[in-house]
Amino acid sequence: MRKHFYCLLAMFASCLVSPLSQVQAQTTPATWQEHWFEHVQLLQRVYLDNDLALYYDNDVSRSVTWPNQFLSDVWRYTKKTYGSFGTEPQLYAVMHANKYSGGHPSTYFDASHDFRNVIDAGPGNWTGATEGDHNLLTHEVGHIVEIGSKNTHGSPAFGIWGDSKWAEIYIYDVYKGLGLTTYQNSVYTQFTAGRDNFPRANTAWFRDWFYPIYNQYGGTQVLNRYFVQVALYFSRTGSEYNGGMNMGEFVHFWSGAAGVNLKSLATTAFGWTSEYETQFVQAQQKYPFTYSTPKPIAASLFQDINYGGYGVYLPEGNYNLTTLRAYGARNDDVTSLKVAAGYRVTFYMDDNFTGSSKVFTADAASMEAGWNDQVSSIRVEKLAAATVSVAPEEKDGLSLSSDKGLVVFPNPVSRGTSLTVRVTEYDAKAPLKVSLVDVNKTPVVHQTANAATVSVNTGNVAGGVYVLVVTNGTKYYTKKVVIQ
Repeated sequence: MRKHFYCLLAMFASCLVSPLSQVQAQTTPATWQEHWFEHVQLLQRVYLDNDLALYYDNDVSRSVTWPNQFLSDVWRYTKKTYGSFGTEPQLYAVMHANKYSGGHPSTYFDASHDFRNVIDAGPGNWTGATEGDHNLLTHEVGHIVEIGSKNTHGSPAFGIWGDSKWAEIYIYDVYKGLGLTTYQNSVYTQFTAGRDNFPRANTAWFRDWFYPIYNQYGGTQVLNRYFVQVALYFSRTGSEYNGGMNMGEFVHFWSGAAGVNLKSLATTAFGWTSEYETQFVQAQQKYPFTYSTPKPIAASLFQDINYGGYGVYLPEGNYNLTTLRAYGARNDDVTSLKVAAGYRVTFYMDDNFTGSSKVFTADAASMEAGWNDQVSSIRVEKLAAATVSVAPEEKDGLSLSSDKGLVVFPNPVSRGTSLTVRVTEYDAKAPLKVSLVDVNKTPVVHQTANAATVSVNTGNVAGGVYVLVVTNGTKYYTKKVVIQ
């Protein structure tokens, strides 16, 4: 682990003494000569797909195949969650047997590893496919996220959370996202019991800081929002962050991601000194964003058709190219789109909302001719609610509410039964999209159908008052629904 730590420091330091550049996608070579640190092996490529280029040195048994699918899944999930990591789609994974203890990462910003996203790991022989083997490789991918996500290089928080603390919540989230429940539960137990001597003795980073934020303020989304927040506001020159955060700035940026002041949580986790307080106040003045409840995701952009490749997730707002990059997108790189019910998304071919435009109110699994990889700025707006009048009726003994063009029954509805939603002026050229939204503006049910009528099951929805949001083409309806 000590070697791993110094390798990370070397990776961060290298970017400060040489200019950063990025290269176009390269052909993955069949062999690759190492030329970093003390590594001098001629590597052989043993596996290649759209997400992974896997290399072994001569001492790794070719019978070790479990990393093929595992690392491909980890990298695909990472891109889907955090956005672009350069023009090459693959993670370059290098595995050695019983040499170079620990591991290290590199990113597409770094000349040291030929401008590729790389994890390089050496201990053990990998034949056991142990949980520790999985954790080590996933840990290194987590460093690529902190060093190279959101089109910007560097990790301003590295001096605060050190080598492994961010990686712990990243590993937990990856295992949860991939449905690896056994590993998820195991690392939860392991990380919850962990203690560190920074920033004070007996600090429980996972138990008292990262997991409460993850559990209470959005799970995967709050992790992604942190890196968006840093990319939007933290000081940088070009694509390089300027230095590191102090503790006050660290808490401020995580508060922005969570949408709530986390000072009390930080006090429990780390203690709160007068120096931290001064830093926190100064951070709020230097980076004057507020701690407001995050808006729901209204538009999801994807690099490839059928919602494949990397993902970028936008709430309501206006996004020029600079802002899109901070959310993880690249210029002219959108091929499919998902639109939440009740929203309109406008694509512009040029930056700052200029050039040709295209409006979407429904999902698009593939951009039509002329719009694939042609987007440089985007507006995401709420549709104006249709004017509706409620007229109670009776149908088969059930309370029936009919808005102009919308029929919903029964209402109230008993939890565990179905709510019928019908659009009387149905546009067959567009899908019917139905969402139930709770008081926190969070969708708890979302369904899409190619029919005028849809049945919404309420079995997994708690009792309470919800807003039903229905869109069909250009028509948009809302209605209060009570689940008993």
